[in-house]
Amino acid sequence: MDVQQFRRDFEEAFGQKAALPLLFGYSDEPVAETEKIHGCFFKGLQAAREGVPVSLSAAVISCGGGKLYTGFADMPEHVPQFVSLKEKYKLTPQMVADYVDSLEIKRTEKKYLNFVRIDQATSFDGFEGILFYATPDMLAGLCGWAFFDTNEADAVVSQFGSGCSTVVSMTVAENARQGYRCFLGLFDPSVRPYVGADELGFTIPMSRFRVMLETMKQCFLFDSHAWKKVKERLENK
Repeated sequence: MDVQQFRRDFEEAFGQKAALPLLFGYSDEPVAETEKIHGCFFKGLQAAREGVPVSLSAAVISCGGGKLYTGFADMPEHVPQFVSLKEKYKLTPQMVADYVDSLEIKRTEKKYLNFVRIDQATSFDGFEGILFYATPDMLAGLCGWAFFDTNEADAVVSQFGSGCSTVVSMTVAENARQGYRCFLGLFDPSVRPYVGADELGFTIPMSRFRVMLETMKQCFLFDSHAWKKVKERLENK
């Protein structure tokens, strides 16, 4: 399936008002000139959501955690203490360090991490995953689709972490291992100001997305009485 066919299917399933998802992946050349983003880089992704591609890099991202979780830099020494003692997101600094180790983040050899709205992309090639900014009704559809062709209990998983870790780090690692897990994210209070009040993140690695595309039209998102009611609410919100 090509990108624009998926866009048409996505809009048929979720309605014309549903926010189009973002594809993201690494490259040696930027797809756009992006100014330095101070603080959380998710504030800069609003441009991508509006149809203007964004190219992140070590120079564009100012946040040390953001550089870490995107694979542009090693973990700054202060991060475990800051996350635990300042932000109070983990009980101890050691828990933060253990969490980061569990992500199996690998330094990227590419210079840029690009975010492109699907209607601005010409191919799925070269992307690590796809990010949906999803309302509860959208999440119901996305989760149901993810569980449609599998009974694996962890087909959809959620861990508390920074927005960039739950969206980028986990998805990139899962795609590298050709895994099947999708990720709920954007629970982090630090990222919430840059996300809609009724939105969470739902991220699918390309290794899983390509498989899910094969069964999308067979699942309840199309020609289902129950989903029709939900879709009507999505279209009338």
